[in-house]
Amino acid sequence: MAHTALGGLIGVMWLVLPGMTADQEGHESHEVPVSVLGSAPAVSEAPAVAAQEEETSTGDLVLPLVAAGAATAVAAYSYARRRRRVRTRTAPAALFPVAQPTAPELDRQARKSLVAADDCLRTSREELGFVEGLFGAEAVAPFTEAVRYAETELSAAFQLRQTYDDNPTDAYRDALDEIVARCVDAGRRLDAEAAGFDQLRALEQDMSGALRHAEVRFRELTGRTGAAEATLADLRERYAPSASLLVSGQVEQAKDRLVFATTGLNRARQSADLGDPERAVLQLRAAEGAITQAEMFVDGVDRLASALAAAAQAVPDALDEAETAVVETRERLAEGTADREPVGALEGHVSRTEAALTAVREEAAAGPYDPLEALRRVSVVSAPLGTVPGALRLVTRWATDAADVFVGTHRGAVGAEARTRLAEARRLLDRDPAEADAFARQARELAERDVRAHGNPYGGRPEHTNGVAGAVLGGILLGDLPDAEAEALTGGTPGSFGGPATRARRGVAP
Repeated sequence: MAHTALGGLIGVMWLVLPGMTADQEGHESHEVPVSVLGSAPAVSEAPAVAAQEEETSTGDLVLPLVAAGAATAVAAYSYARRRRRVRTRTAPAALFPVAQPTAPELDRQARKSLVAADDCLRTSREELGFVEGLFGAEAVAPFTEAVRYAETELSAAFQLRQTYDDNPTDAYRDALDEIVARCVDAGRRLDAEAAGFDQLRALEQDMSGALRHAEVRFRELTGRTGAAEATLADLRERYAPSASLLVSGQVEQAKDRLVFATTGLNRARQSADLGDPERAVLQLRAAEGAITQAEMFVDGVDRLASALAAAAQAVPDALDEAETAVVETRERLAEGTADREPVGALEGHVSRTEAALTAVREEAAAGPYDPLEALRRVSVVSAPLGTVPGALRLVTRWATDAADVFVGTHRGAVGAEARTRLAEARRLLDRDPAEADAFARQARELAERDVRAHGNPYGGRPEHTNGVAGAVLGGILLGDLPDAEAEALTGGTPGSFGGPATRARRGVAP
């Protein structure tokens, strides 16, 4: 289509421009004499002047038309190039036509691409955090920009996936092609920066600074883990059991990652002292990944404590706001001015809201309760009355953060569906908190389902208490658990900054 439009435009220009040139030459050869004193042309010359003006006007109109046509052709050509780029990036080059993948095959490819790109992005962000802490933000600016680019592409891919999941029959091939294409773009950008990133770190030449930096973070985190355990115990006393349920095992999981990090740091220093920098780098990278995830677990406990305290303060105001909405709605019903929906339905909303608000007040007065869940319930029942407490955003942010921690620390088992819902929750966080909260909770449920289905064949066995199983489940070590267990002494294959083509470049040392 683009080539046809461009060719047609060239043909028009080929035909029109000679005429324009001839007209211009004719104008030059039939110029109307002008009096030296500037007098007007003679009456007999008026038709010639009029003809000249008409020809000039016609010529003046041609150039804008040609320019507009050129812009249209260029736009069409750019669009065609984009479509070709999508297809060539997602299909292998072939000398002969190949069968197009079926809808289920293309769907699986899109899911796989989303998971791979998300894993690469998460690993890249984690290692970037260590490097920025050591060299500063200015030194890592190009790599930060690459991460942001990948985030933008992946966010668009997840949004397309959510749209497809909502209506999988709507132009599925174009949507799935575009998902894969954006994931490829994100990965390629990270791959392009991997060599420069390694050059900045220069771990094989001198890893002493990086090792010391990791050890400092490890020691700080060890102290924070003990504090988080005390915080969690306090939350269980102050609030209902449901309030801390989502973080109930995070302290133990943080300790598991720290056990793995301890082993990695010790072996990295030993390998460096023995003159084996390649193996030392593997072990350091694995330890860095474990430290990051242990920190995510501990941060999650601290964030919950802050969110519960803020929610407990917000609940009374949210109850008052919802009760005001009930009173105003009853007044409109009495006056006959409630035209938002049928009177019977609105009366039902009022009754349910009053009952829910009474229950929340009784729970809050009776003793330990879950203020985050109370805020959620108040928001849900008051929404049909046209009001949503502003504190709902607090609930949504906590739910989204909690889901993100779970996905990030269990990404070796979590699939594309949970990650898509999480991305949608992030996108809607400031636009529609109620909808975002629903997506965040769904993301957590789907991620937990994936982890249960994945299982842990080594869980609870004393001979496998070195944290390797958790490192594989968390995507710190790439590959399956048996292989990682066999490679643990050498450092395994840790993920590194980069896309799919480079993230596993630090394999098992020979």
